[in-house]
Amino acid sequence: MTVDHIPSASGLPVIGSMLELRRGALQAYERARAEHGDVVRFIAGPPGLRATFYAVFSPQGAQEVLATKAADFGKDNQFYQEAREALGNGLLTSQHEDYQRQRRLIQPLFTPRRVDLYAQAIREEAGRMTTGWADAQDGVVDVLGETSRFALRTVSRVLFGADAGEMIPAVRRCFPILSTHTQRRGFAPRNVPRNWPTPANLKADAAQAELYEVCDQIIAARDRQQQPTETGTDLLAQLTGAEGADGERLDPVEIREHVLIFLLAGHETTATALAFALHLLARHPAEQAEARAEVDRVLGGAEPQAADVDRLPYLTMVLKEAMRLYPPAPAVGRRNKIAVEVDGRRIPAGSDVILVQWALHRHPDHWEDPERFDPTRFTEEKESARHRYAWLPFGGGPRACIGRRFAMLESVLALATVLRGHRIEAVDVDVPVEQGTTISVRGPMRCRVVPR
Repeated sequence: MTVDHIPSASGLPVIGSMLELRRGALQAYERARAEHGDVVRFIAGPPGLRATFYAVFSPQGAQEVLATKAADFGKDNQFYQEAREALGNGLLTSQHEDYQRQRRLIQPLFTPRRVDLYAQAIREEAGRMTTGWADAQDGVVDVLGETSRFALRTVSRVLFGADAGEMIPAVRRCFPILSTHTQRRGFAPRNVPRNWPTPANLKADAAQAELYEVCDQIIAARDRQQQPTETGTDLLAQLTGAEGADGERLDPVEIREHVLIFLLAGHETTATALAFALHLLARHPAEQAEARAEVDRVLGGAEPQAADVDRLPYLTMVLKEAMRLYPPAPAVGRRNKIAVEVDGRRIPAGSDVILVQWALHRHPDHWEDPERFDPTRFTEEKESARHRYAWLPFGGGPRACIGRRFAMLESVLALATVLRGHRIEAVDVDVPVEQGTTISVRGPMRCRVVPR
């Protein structure tokens, strides 16, 4: 049965949910789901400056938005318009024919056979990360900073044939600025034009220019190299040899935009998942001991290989549970072209629809005791019994993350490398998080790493 009435989230007179969303959007979504159900309307801002959107919290709704009714939704909402201004028209932000062409072009780099070739680079970069911990004062490291540097080096090496070491500070400094600016403009009821010289626009422009300079350096370094990378054809070779529908090759601006999106998106999921996996294992010694025992049993003191990933099921479950509790992309947005039914509720045409993985991953109808860290939720038996769209750190449907296999291989091999040589102890027990274009952490995420 289709229901036209959709309940509205609680809010204040005149401004609705605006303050609650600004104070903590993730928590606001959880409260709305608990009070009003799986499809909730949010109204934020005073009349004339008001934003209205619909939040979806159920696996059934997620499947409809991302898969079975995906053709009724597009990425032409305000957020993605801002994202295209910031990042360009690459695989993450493009639509329709552009997206299909880009995906066909890049897909060969992410076949299972090709991804397994990346294992050596992953292992070496993970070893570089853990070797550097010997210099940490009192053995304390910011694990998110460490995993971000590791993931940036790895993605730069395997996709671009470049060493991003000197560029890492610029990426880590500038990406949060551009991400925050995009998030704020993407959900604001009204914005001043992007080219007006406001302090926020100027700061974002400077960050964007510095990130583009990083991309130009990567492209120039690869051009100077003039030889195949260690895994054969890389992303830059694919892009520079690509032709459009009219037979023309991609121009330098298009190539730079693709490099930027893969540089940012290609490291963010891995860095976040791995950091929270380490944080959670540090807080749960029994689960850490079980994970380490599996590593010792399977590897026998040797370095992890691509073939070992399938023999490390508990490590894989740890990472999946970390991404359930802390999904790197806590929400994704779409705009429906026509009136559409989502989980039994009719949403008007031209509406902004937000699928909130953060609340979906904590839905008590699908996850028992959802706040508890429990890797065994992801045994084969439990996964097969659960709705396939109850867990969506990589999205779903025709636009599911192209790099999922790479991200999981990278994360498992890195986590195995850490655990075979170190014990992890919690320093920062509580880590406040907030929603940006990706999940962000307020302050450091410190752990003590103790050599075994």
